[in-house]
Amino acid sequence: MDSDRLIHTLIFMMVAPLVFLSLCIILPLFFIVRSILAILTHSSSESLQGKVVLITGASSGIGEQMAYEYSKKGACLVIVARREEQLQKVAENARGLGSPDVVPICADVSNADDCKRFVDEAINHFGRLDHLVNNAGVSSICFVEKVSEVTKMVPVMDINFWGNVYPTYHAIPHLKKTKGKIVVNSSASAHLQPPRMSFYSASKSALISFYETLRVELDPTVKVTIVTPGLVGTEMTQGKHLSRDGEIKEPGQVRDDIQINESDFVVPSLWFNCCQ
Repeated sequence: MDSDRLIHTLIFMMVAPLVFLSLCIILPLFFIVRSILAILTHSSSESLQGKVVLITGASSGIGEQMAYEYSKKGACLVIVARREEQLQKVAENARGLGSPDVVPICADVSNADDCKRFVDEAINHFGRLDHLVNNAGVSSICFVEKVSEVTKMVPVMDINFWGNVYPTYHAIPHLKKTKGKIVVNSSASAHLQPPRMSFYSASKSALISFYETLRVELDPTVKVTIVTPGLVGTEMTQGKHLSRDGEIKEPGQVRDDIQINESDFVVPSLWFNCCQ
């Protein structure tokens, strides 16, 4: 036992100084390189004036705020969601913030035909597509064993995964022509796998795998940005989710099994800056 303790002591005495010295050398280099990259990124940031941007899930939450941020940059918008009245309000606000042209389209991203339709409408109206922002999604929160029927969780994958893949598939030929960009909204839960969010986390993990592969396939013509935000102040954090019975529960009741503080929310404008 004494010999083992002596060995551990000697290893600690040797390793600790080496780690400290390594950090003294690596950290300054890291910050220097990071600063240089930040300067280069800022100086070469893309001008969005007149660019055509298609955003799904744009009637509320992150999608709505993304529409406003793009509008401030002078981009033309095609905003997609299922709720027409809210979509029209977002379109009106976007025009007021500086977007020269906004086309609202009611569609369901889990429907492949709808996805082809709104991509075609965007091309027919503007003649081009520069950015595709895949944002539409639905949350689910329940223990797997308490789901009344497992097939009732299929909409989570239909919306969160296929609802991104369908429009991406139809948009790729047009994005190649403009050397455009695909932005996809995954989630930190794809990495953290919190309890009661197994289906949601799985759908977001699938997004990362798919778009990491697509990034390689489309490079260097089309850029792919994968965003993995944490808690964001949207309808989802206010209670909207797919219940264990397969029904969409609207906001109105804050989930009593998740404690949410305003300080935990991600600011949508910061989210937008990460996508540029």
